[in-house]
Amino acid sequence: MLQTLKNAWKIPDLRKRMIFTFMMLVIYRIGAAIPVPGMNTQAIQALFASQENGILGFFDVMAGGAFSQFTIFALSIYPYVTASIIVQLLTIALPSWELLAREGEAGRKKMAQRTRIGTVIFALVQAFGISIGLFNRALIDNTFMTKFTVIIVLTAGTAFLMWLGEQITTNGIGNGISLIIFTGIVSRLPGDYIDTFKLFSAGTVSLIELILFLLVSVAVISGVVAIQEGARKIPVQYSKRVVGRKLYGGQSTHIPLKVLMAGVIPVIFSTSVLAFLPTIGMFFPSSGYASFVNRWLAPTPGEPGIFVYTILNFGLIVFFTYFYTAIQFNPVEYADNLKKYGGFIPGRRPGKPTAEYLSSVVNRITLLGAIALGLIAVLPTAISTFTNLNIRFGGTSLIIIIGVALETFKQIEAQMLQRHYKGFLK
Repeated sequence: MLQTLKNAWKIPDLRKRMIFTFMMLVIYRIGAAIPVPGMNTQAIQALFASQENGILGFFDVMAGGAFSQFTIFALSIYPYVTASIIVQLLTIALPSWELLAREGEAGRKKMAQRTRIGTVIFALVQAFGISIGLFNRALIDNTFMTKFTVIIVLTAGTAFLMWLGEQITTNGIGNGISLIIFTGIVSRLPGDYIDTFKLFSAGTVSLIELILFLLVSVAVISGVVAIQEGARKIPVQYSKRVVGRKLYGGQSTHIPLKVLMAGVIPVIFSTSVLAFLPTIGMFFPSSGYASFVNRWLAPTPGEPGIFVYTILNFGLIVFFTYFYTAIQFNPVEYADNLKKYGGFIPGRRPGKPTAEYLSSVVNRITLLGAIALGLIAVLPTAISTFTNLNIRFGGTSLIIIIGVALETFKQIEAQMLQRHYKGFLK
């Protein structure tokens, strides 16, 4: 990776993109330190201290610490993720939306606009619930203007993050939304490990538990890299054909079907969906509904909800892995393209038989990838339930960190390869 960065830095265009990405992420971290006006941060800190390992602590980890500090980016980018999930589901459910998504660049722009509108709506709803419900006692001045200011600032912060992510995707390196989530989690990662070693120094955590903590971290990293890089190679043979006086084709190649085509998107989607019901509970923090959600659906140690949350998290990761793979890979279209260019899979007839074979292979390897990803995500939570270690952070967060890092470096390598071929053609 270091060599890749070094080589990419030598290319002027890539260097500008890398600097642009870095500066946008710096702006994000600066904004994550600007508090929302009209709020008593000490009262918020006291509330977080009482629920450090509950759902509030989980939201704070995924927001990179901006939630507990109640900064302008407290809602993070998750309203955008929620809007993206709903738009993609509606694209499959509604034929008119599906046709619009297939209209090329114009259709993609319209779908992106609908996602932006959905993001603002979800941010408004969430900001209203937080300021009026959960953190109502933290308002310095309980007036309409103060509440209105808090809601608008939180919504504008999420909208700005959405714009920031789109700018990174267009003018920088990597997926902007994923990099924002990555940066927020990384900012909390050193503190999480330092706290663990402090517990060890104080005698709260034993040496065996510390070694287990390190082994689980290494296992998560190794597992994510293995399933991200794993692929099933399907052999493809191209028939020979004569064009004019030249003979083309006849070569053998392969189709690299990745074990985990969806990458870390299922984990991000799963955490966003699981945060939906607790978010509704923020409207009525003292209600029976909020107590029920915190007890049965929140990852709070010592409560039965941590087991329910773990099972739901695993199931949603499997579901979204299949869902996103189905969006990305169309076996019928792939089989038609092979047939169009004279390619075929040995032992399979072109057309429908090839599509059925590709579909069966993708379903099998996706099942393995989905189960592996789900187990990696929930393993640290299961271990922390029976020990004094708070390594729930290591599961979901390490998967996102490693997955986004791998995808970003792959994009850098692809950009370098593209420029290499351009130079060769010149």
